[in-house]
Amino acid sequence: MSKRTATADASAGPAAASAPVPTSSAPTPTGGAPGLQGRVLEQLGMAICGGSLHPGEVLRSDALEERYHVSRSVIREALSILGSMGLVESRRRVGVTIQPATAWNLYDPLVIRWRLATNGRLKQLRSLTELRSAVEPQAARLAAQRAPLSGASDLVGLAAKMWAAGQAGNSEEFLALDIEFHRLVLQSSGNEMFAKLDSLVAEVLAGRTQYGLMPHHPSDEALQLHADVASAVQRRKPDEAHAAMLHIMQQAIEEMSSLWAQDHPGEPLPAE
Repeated sequence: MSKRTATADASAGPAAASAPVPTSSAPTPTGGAPGLQGRVLEQLGMAICGGSLHPGEVLRSDALEERYHVSRSVIREALSILGSMGLVESRRRVGVTIQPATAWNLYDPLVIRWRLATNGRLKQLRSLTELRSAVEPQAARLAAQRAPLSGASDLVGLAAKMWAAGQAGNSEEFLALDIEFHRLVLQSSGNEMFAKLDSLVAEVLAGRTQYGLMPHHPSDEALQLHADVASAVQRRKPDEAHAAMLHIMQQAIEEMSSLWAQDHPGEPLPAE
């Protein structure tokens, strides 16, 4: 097992405890065999992304060992993973220093998860949805040109199951199906760069559900749009697939803007 595939410890906090159960399509949390390492990684990552630890602040291993009651090797491994994400940097004669957000790997699923756990989650979701708006409609267009018949049929089947789960208000099943639907569109594009964004999309969809930024019952329009994407891919209609997926992205941004407006009347949803 690699450093990055460890499972989050239950002590990561209330947000982690209320998170949706991961599916095979979604990235798993931090932690795992190294359970102590997972706990330390989760708490440090959350503190950095949430602003409790500030850029330029130096982390001392002995202080972290005492704070988390773990060995130096656990701290070293956790800091190494954070360093691979750009959240910290080890400097000679200085130590391990917290890095500004401009240095972070913002595409890392764990960085996305930790940022979604902060008060700035709506801004984070907006920037991620704008990224998805640039990629997923084009992925849908390419899928309509390149997807094998079996893949296109699977998309149609997923859209039908999403409709049933959405109408039934089964949010856990709907989330798993939604993640799989978008993963399959990205994969069916035949573009390996698009396909690698599946874990990013999974974190966005899981985060929206976890933090109550998705309606309990998806609108009929949203369900129909997913069916339209699947149908267009199956019928080899690239422009229709692009248009339907773009509409899904636009609807997501509108929903987030509406949620922002409820808490901040008269203020536009800020950019990152």
